Parts: sequence; C-alpha cells; structure tokens
Amino acid sequence: MTDYSPRSRRPGGPPLGPLAIVTFALTLAGVGTLLAGTGSVPAPFAPAADVAAWYANHALPIRIAATLQLGAAVPLGILTASVYARQLRLGVRVPGPVIGLYGGITASILLAVSALVTWALASAPAPGGVASTLGVLAFALGGVGYAVGLGLLIAGVAVPAFILRLMPRWFALAGLVIAACGELSFLSLVLDPLQVLLPLVRFGGGLWLIAAAFLLPRDRPRRDPRLAGGERS
Repeated sequence: MTDYSPRSRRPGGPPLGPLAIVTFALTLAGVGTLLAGTGSVPAPFAPAADVAAWYANHALPIRIAATLQLGAAVPLGILTASVYARQLRLGVRVPGPVIGLYGGITASILLAVSALVTWALASAPAPGGVASTLGVLAFALGGVGYAVGLGLLIAGVAVPAFILRLMPRWFALAGLVIAACGELSFLSLVLDPLQVLLPLVRFGGGLWLIAAAFLLPRDRPRRDPRLAGGERS
C-alpha cells in the first residue's frame, strides 16, 4: 500500500555525502594545481613587486586553480541549503540550523568572490601596488572569511547533533573544535602565527563535513506509542 502521509511526501533533498565530497575534491584540486603549477605561494603581505611577479609568471595555473575554487563554492552552497533542510526535517528547532545556513552561504559567496579576484589578477597584469592589494583582498575573502563562515556552518551542525545525539558525541565535539578554530582565525588578520588555523579549518573542516553528511540521519526515529504506554503502566 502506498503511504500518502505528509511525512512520506516531504522531499529528502539531494544526497549530502556526494555534495560534501565534490566540494572537498574541488578544493583539493585547486590547491594542488596552485602548488604544482607555481611551486610556492607568496605570503599575504609579501612585497608588492614579488606578488605582481608571481601572478604574471604563473598566470595559467593560477587561473585554473581559481576556476576550481569557484567550482567548489557552488556545491558548498547547495550542501549548506540541503543540510539546513535536513535539520528542519529532523525537527531541529534551535538557532543552530540558521547559524549554519548563514555561515555556509557566507563561506560559499566569499570563496567565489575570492576566486574571481584571483582569476582577474592572473588574467590581466596589474601594477605591483594594485596586484598586492587585490591579492590581500583575495586572501582575506577566501582564507579568513571562508574559514569563519565554514566554522559557523560546522558549529550549526555540530551543536544540535551533540545536544540531540544525532551523531556520536565525540564526533560532534571534534566539529566544535574545528568550528572554534574557524572563529578564532579572524585574529590571523593581525596575528600572523594564527594563519596556521586556515588550512586546519579548510581541510579538517572539509573532511568533517564529509563524515557528517553521511552520519546525519534522514529522519528521527519515532517512539512506538505502545512502548510509551507500557512504560507508564
């Protein structure tokens, strides 16, 4: 017999696991292309002449890496919206899902803008001062801004999962640690040593989201009323 209950008609949305994997794979491909094609990446606040020369001498791999980075931003946004819908389906009625939605969409947009700025720098040679300024902007958007947004997305998933036991608690706690690193990474704008948090959040957070995408249940199990009545008797 076909089930026509409202619960059965609610769409499940796209599968979370493949979205998380595609996002992380494109991220790795972009970083790998950049490192393989250029050999090194200048520090965010390197001399303007060095930054301009780096973009001019490695235009093709930088454009390819920027294209892959832009590609990673798209499934990240879809993943964020799908996770939010899944949490609502699970009956999560706390601020966490909205915080995660805000963080994930912010991370997706900032990553896309950073990629376009980087692509433009590699496509049209700019004077040293301009290239340096835009390079710092790309770093701030796709590095710090992305890490802060991704941290909020992870926190928005991890906190409700910890409280409602939607995932193993140790795993949710690991997500909270990564999320905290993401939020603290904004201090790297003035404290250079804290820039080490950026790759931790980007890659550690990406791996955590893949696992979370497979662990997050589609539905919360409903207690059998007969069992509940038996417990009261």
